[in-house]
Amino acid sequence: MAVCARLCGVGQSGGCRRRQQRKGAGNGPELEDEEEEDEVRIEAEVIGGQAAEAPRRPRSLLHLPPEILVEIFSSLPGTELPSLAQVCRKFRQILTTDTIWKRRCKQEYGVCENLRKLEVTGVSCRDVYVKLLHQYRHILGLWQPDIGPYGGLLNVVVDGLFIIGWMYLPPHDPHVDEAMRLKPVFRIHLMERNDATVECMYGHKGPHNGQIQIVKKDEFSTKCIQTDYHRMSGGRQEEFRTWLREDLGRTLEDIFHEHMQELILMKFIYICQYDNCLTYRRIYHPPSRPDDLLNPGFFKGTYGSHGLEIVMLSFHGTIAKVTKITGDPNVPAGQQTLEVDLTRPVQLPDVEHLRNFDEMSRLILDVQAQIHREQRQTGNEEDDGRGAGPDKAEHSQQPAPVLRPANEDANKVDGGDGEEQKPPNVQSFVLPTGVMARNEEYPRSCKMCFYGTGLIAGHGFSSPERTPGLFILFDEDRFGFIWLELKSFSLYSRMRDRFQQSEAPSVEAFEEMLQNMQSWTT
Repeated sequence: MAVCARLCGVGQSGGCRRRQQRKGAGNGPELEDEEEEDEVRIEAEVIGGQAAEAPRRPRSLLHLPPEILVEIFSSLPGTELPSLAQVCRKFRQILTTDTIWKRRCKQEYGVCENLRKLEVTGVSCRDVYVKLLHQYRHILGLWQPDIGPYGGLLNVVVDGLFIIGWMYLPPHDPHVDEAMRLKPVFRIHLMERNDATVECMYGHKGPHNGQIQIVKKDEFSTKCIQTDYHRMSGGRQEEFRTWLREDLGRTLEDIFHEHMQELILMKFIYICQYDNCLTYRRIYHPPSRPDDLLNPGFFKGTYGSHGLEIVMLSFHGTIAKVTKITGDPNVPAGQQTLEVDLTRPVQLPDVEHLRNFDEMSRLILDVQAQIHREQRQTGNEEDDGRGAGPDKAEHSQQPAPVLRPANEDANKVDGGDGEEQKPPNVQSFVLPTGVMARNEEYPRSCKMCFYGTGLIAGHGFSSPERTPGLFILFDEDRFGFIWLELKSFSLYSRMRDRFQQSEAPSVEAFEEMLQNMQSWTT
C-alpha cells in the first residue's frame, strides 16, 4: 500500500479504507480484483474546491498500458521491486518482464553484456539480479586479505555475467613504473536456474568448487573445497618454481643472496598453508581535498630485498601518511611506513653538495633537532603555564602553512628582506653517494622535499622505531624517500587502476579503517 501510494502521489487511498470495511464479506476473485483496482486508483483532480473527474484519463495505475508500467517499474531501485510485487496480481505479472531487471542490472551494477544470450541457458535477468548481483553486493569493492605480514589488495568487481575477485600483484622488481598484474582468485556465476556457484581459481587446473561466507559487516571469507586442484605433479618443488616465476618473475638461478633466498622461501611456505582459504577485510580509497599536495591513492614502492610492495598515500591536515597494503616480515601490511610533516620543507643544496651524504644528512638532522627543541619548549610551557589565557594556547597550537607546488601563492617564501620570492618549481636531484637504490632509473628533478620519518623494525616486527628521512616529490605520480639510517632509497609510482565502489562513506570511517589495519597485523 505504501509503495502504491508513493507511485500515485497521494496518501492512503479510499480503496484501502473500503477494504477494511469489507472484512468478513468474502474473498472471491471479483472482490479481489475490485480491491486491487481501488487500492491503486488515482484520486480525481480538485478544481475550484470540488472534485471533478477527468473521463479521458486513466482512473488507476491498472488502467495504464503495460509498456508504461514497465517503464515506471524499471526506474525504481531493484530493492523496492519485491515489495511492489505484493501490491496486486497485475503488478506481480508486470514484474516478470525481463526488461525491468535488465535495466536494473545495467544501472546498478554496470552489466553491459548482451543479456539476451542468457535465454540459451534458461537464466533470466531477474535471476542474475536476485541470485547473483543483489545477493553478493556486499563483497564488491576493495579488500585486504589476512595473510599474516604479507597482506594484499583484492578488488571484487562485476565482470560481465560474473563476479570476480582480482588480486593485484606489483610488477616484477625493480620495475616500479610498470602496470600492476591481475590474478583471479575466485569467481561467482549462475549455472542455469540454480543458485549462484562459487569457484576457486587458485592453481593451474582450472576453476573448481569453493565457498564464500559473509562473516560480518565489511568482512568475508573464502574456502576452497577441492584443494587437490592446487597441487602439481612435480610436488612442492615444481609449485615453488612456478610461483617464483609467475609472482616474482625470477628463477632459483637468479637469486644469489642467501638472505633473499630465505625471505622468498619463507613467503612461499606461509602463503601455501592457506590454500586460498582466507579472510578479507574491507579497505577504502583515501579521500581527497582540493588543497592536497598531490592526489592521494595507491602506489607501488621499492623495499630493498623485500621487492615491490603496495602502499596507500593519504593526507591528514599537515601530515601525509603512507600505509602498507602489502608488507613483509619486518614491517607488516597495515603499518604506517612513512609519515611526512608538510610544514617542514627542506631546501636542497646544489647537485654537487647533494652528492655528499653527510651534507644531506646534516640538513635532515637539523630539522629533527629543531622539532625536538620545539617539543621540549611546548612541554615546558604547558607545565609552567597551565593557567595561560586562550590566546597563548591557541597561538602555540596553530599549524604552519603547508607548501604546495600546484598553488602559485603557496610557492612564495620569505627571502629574508621582507620580500616574497618565488622559488623555481623544479630543482635538480641526485642521490647522495653511498645511498642504495633498487632502481637507478629515478627522476633527476623534483618539485619539493619535506622532512619525514620511516618505520623500521627487526624480523617479526620486533623493536619498531621511526627514523628520520627525506620525502621527495618528483611529480603527481611519483615520490621517493631516503632512509637516513639505512642509507637506502625507495621510489614510489602511482597505480593507474580505477576502482569502483571504493570510496569511504565518511572521513571518520576512513580514519577508523586506518587504525583497524594496524591492529590486524600486529
